[in-house]
Amino acid sequence: MSRIGLAQIELPKGVEISVSDKNVVSIKGPKGELTETIDPVITVKDDNGIITLERHSENKDHKSKHGLYRALINNMVEGVNNGYKKQMELVGVGYRASNQGQRLELALGYSHPIVFELPKEVKVETQSERGKNPLVTLESHDKQLIGQVAAKIKSLRKPEPYKGKGVRFVGEYIRRKAGKAAAK
Repeated sequence: MSRIGLAQIELPKGVEISVSDKNVVSIKGPKGELTETIDPVITVKDDNGIITLERHSENKDHKSKHGLYRALINNMVEGVNNGYKKQMELVGVGYRASNQGQRLELALGYSHPIVFELPKEVKVETQSERGKNPLVTLESHDKQLIGQVAAKIKSLRKPEPYKGKGVRFVGEYIRRKAGKAAAK
């Protein structure tokens, strides 16, 4: 039994949902619009601002899709209403970040700066204070897209366990390792 799939989704004020014949769910809100194609084994019902998802059988695959699509639709509703925000910090000597519109320029200790072109749905803001690590703040209404962009930026210089240098999320804990033991 999918407990997540059985939970109802309440639409906040200003958020509208429409379900087409081909199981395409569109959600429109103050932050933007998102669409998702739903598998035909799941039906989406809108009852005056309360969304429920139903499956046609107790098949294991259908149960898992029931919970999956409920979570995706809930994330879409949350995104178009409030939006999502991810903050990343650049830890390392000489690491810098700057942006001009949708272009993010990163200096991560390589011989050349890295220019990262962001999708138009993602807003970026960089912040550099003396004595603190540079911050990169990403905002979007699409949770999937912002997570993918953040993972791509993090993969440019992953945090290493010996000195802790690299790109990491704010508040992320990096497990540190001891270096070489001194020879006798």
